[in-house]
Amino acid sequence: MGSASPRDHLMKLLEPVVSAEGLDLEDVTVTQAGKRRLLRVIVDRDGGVSLDDVADVSQAVSAALDDDDTMGIAAYTLEVSSPGVDRPLIEPRHWRRAAKRLVKAELRDGTVVEGRVRSADESGVDLEIDGADRRLDYQDLTRGRVQVEFRRIDDDTDVDGDEG
Repeated sequence: MGSASPRDHLMKLLEPVVSAEGLDLEDVTVTQAGKRRLLRVIVDRDGGVSLDDVADVSQAVSAALDDDDTMGIAAYTLEVSSPGVDRPLIEPRHWRRAAKRLVKAELRDGTVVEGRVRSADESGVDLEIDGADRRLDYQDLTRGRVQVEFRRIDDDTDVDGDEG
């Protein structure tokens, strides 16, 4: 296996498997869970991930792991899921997938801004901050996080079921 860490090897092994299912491999972690190990595989894609997607990629990942000795012979549990709301926004695709969401962005100069993602491309993100649009280049960002909202902007009915 050389000098690559087990995580690096798993990422390299599983990325094409996950990609073949039409998803992006976001992360792989192995943690001890009692006497067993927990292998957590985080996947995502534009438009989100359905339960059927998770089931399909779980089967494909399991088959790939059966053909590889990275996890060894000791028992482990495989968990495939989509990223949680607390995942940091680091890659351009993370920002793109957060369109219309309220985010808090930490800038390299130490300031923090909060705004709604208008759009994102390969070089930066457009946020609406206090009614004004502001462009932030990724080189000026350290990271961002989606803020939890109980009623998102794209909800088109209120609690009574009325429009708007």
